[in-house]
Amino acid sequence: MPSPRVVETAHLTLRPPTTADRDAWVSLHRDPRTYWHAPHAMSQTDDDAVAFFERSRQHWAERGFGFWLAEDRVTRDVVGVCGLKDIEGAFLNLYYRLTFDHLGRGMGREMARASAAHAVEFLPALPVRALVKEINTPSVRTALGSGLERVGTRALHDDLPDEPPSTVFEAPLADAVTTFDEATREQVLDLWMRTNDAGGAVGFLPGAQRDMVDEALAQHEHSMAVGSTVAVLLRSAADDRVLGLSFLVQGSNPLLDHTRTVYRFMIDPDRRGQNLGRLLMAATHRVARESVVEILTLGVRSGTGTSAFYEACGYRESGRVLGAIRVAPGDERDDITMTRRLDDRTLAPDARS
Repeated sequence: MPSPRVVETAHLTLRPPTTADRDAWVSLHRDPRTYWHAPHAMSQTDDDAVAFFERSRQHWAERGFGFWLAEDRVTRDVVGVCGLKDIEGAFLNLYYRLTFDHLGRGMGREMARASAAHAVEFLPALPVRALVKEINTPSVRTALGSGLERVGTRALHDDLPDEPPSTVFEAPLADAVTTFDEATREQVLDLWMRTNDAGGAVGFLPGAQRDMVDEALAQHEHSMAVGSTVAVLLRSAADDRVLGLSFLVQGSNPLLDHTRTVYRFMIDPDRRGQNLGRLLMAATHRVARESVVEILTLGVRSGTGTSAFYEACGYRESGRVLGAIRVAPGDERDDITMTRRLDDRTLAPDARS
């Protein structure tokens, strides 16, 4: 499946710029109120802004992705620009800029999060980075809230002589593996334990014994060894720690070879609310597509509040067993099955009885 050109978020439509957007683009990149932290970085003339616009359009024409115009889905107002640019085949530059009237409403974080996840799921397998001046605290918060971490600094070509370098923020790195080395296995086990104790629905209740979880992990490792399971890891770009994990499992029925089940989807509980779940899901989708998988299913325990997250990732409820999960005497939860198609077909029931 090619990279989608248009992406819908909760409140925004992200779309490639057209010639009709030239004036809006120029206005955005010529407004000194949004360049308070670095006035020299603003396009100095309208012609400079137009040249930036045309370069961005050319990137779309040559690469099939680039910077989007972000529109409010209700009012259709242009609220900003966001997206990714390939920087000399070395990394994907995450860019986000809001119009002045839309600052402070959470839209910058919404479009930056969507852009980062889109890159992990669909774009060339390059590091995703944002270059931000530390003085620009709203932009720093947006980068951190989108799942990126500080990994270093970099001087920019238009920096003033006495200007400090930009901080380099980088998204976690995704990896698909069929075996764990000793250090990775220990981190995976620790992550699973902490997820349990934080109330995550990954097969156990808070307080589960480590040896029980270790046994469950060993079962997954066995299925990895025989070729029916792939582990998708999300690792910190700063220190290589395991931040997230999911298992993609193939069933034994050959009629279901085009499907996989997602098990044990978990992220570092200390990093909740920082877009890691969406990045891990994007990585899981990418790995599945590379195996020509068309349909993914996963199980959700009712009462955990996670259904909304999976719905935002494109999953729909496709089955429910009422009261099938007994977490405690008198506390029975539904076992919900959610499904997503990864190809371009619509998920719909078979009309045949």
